[in-house]
Parts: sequence; C-alpha cells; structure tokens
Amino acid sequence: MYTEVVAGDWEERWREFHRPLVIDDRLTVRPPWEPASSGLAVDVVIDPGRAFGTGAHATTRLCLEAMLDLAPRGAFVDLGCGSGVLAVTAAKLGWDPVVALDYDEAAIEATVENAHRNGVTLDARRYDVRSDPVDVSVAPTVAANLLAPLLTVWAERLASSAVRPERVIASGLLRSEGDAIGREFARLGLFEAWRLTGGDWIALLLLSELC
Repeated sequence: MYTEVVAGDWEERWREFHRPLVIDDRLTVRPPWEPASSGLAVDVVIDPGRAFGTGAHATTRLCLEAMLDLAPRGAFVDLGCGSGVLAVTAAKLGWDPVVALDYDEAAIEATVENAHRNGVTLDARRYDVRSDPVDVSVAPTVAANLLAPLLTVWAERLASSAVRPERVIASGLLRSEGDAIGREFARLGLFEAWRLTGGDWIALLLLSELC
C-alpha cells in the first residue's frame, strides 16, 4: 500500500491556498483567518469546512460578479450551494428570503455555520436536483452553479413546473457548453442577456421574457 508523509505545516499550507477574493472594490470574500479589507461595501467571511471552497473558483466568482450587477429583489435560491458563498452574499446584498440547496450534507452544515458567522438568516436544505420537488428550487432569482448535465436535468424538470424563475445565473459551465445550455433554457422562456467568462469557464445570465 502506498503511503505518504504529511508535512508538519499542512494546516498552514491549506490556509495559504484560501486567499481573499475582491470584486470591483465592492465585495470581499475571505476566510476567517484573513483580516477584513477596509472601505468595501460587503464583507463576506467563509470557512469552507469540508465543503467546496471560499469563492475563489472561477465558477463561483462569475456568479458573484453577475449578482453585483443585479438589483436584489424578492427571494433567492442558491442551487448547489457548496460552502454557502452565494447564499450568504445574496443575504448581505439584500435578497430575502434566501434558500441554499445542495446534495452534500457537509455543504449544508458549512452553509449554516457560515450564515451564523456572517449574521444572516437563510434556509439551508439537502436537495437532489434529479428527484426532489422542482418548485423548491425556484425563486425569482436563482444562482445555479452546477455542472452542465445537472443544469440540463433542472431545465427539463422546470419545463413541467408551473413556477419558473425570472432570472437565472447558470454557472459551472465550460465555454464550449454555454450555447447548448442557453438553448435549453430558451425553450422555457429564459433567454441569455449576457455572459461572463473566466479562463475555461462561463456563466450565463438568463432572463425571463416577462422581465
């Protein structure tokens, strides 16, 4: 059996991997061991725990950039919440109520803890996009940071739902997947308004024809 000695400073190296993220001098997302940046309107503190990340991955960062360009109104769903970066940020920006959904129990636990850490209220639940009631995942604004196959499943299930979102931020996509996912949602009356790119990744802002 292969074994490897873990370096004595592994915890410090792990912390160095999670650095503060600053977007447009308006938002900072940082781990709790990093000090707050002065002068920024929104400061979000995220401990990843056993869940995914503190916001630095391009797919999450693109969602945050899109959220900053939207006027908060009504409810917000973070579909595939991970450690709760988008849900906590949405609550701080003014969306209410905020619901955070993820299949992973560790993600729900981390999201609840990060909501408490930031002094915000949200509803975090375990959710399977393939089988749980689709209406639970719908709000006027939804950030769906999922891989393309799961976004396709969600779009197919929305087609049979009487409730549809007005605005969807679809992320977790490679550049080559953007057009196909855009077509899936266009069939539902959600049309691409613009897209953001970062490296090999892309996020789409999809708006209802009623907006």
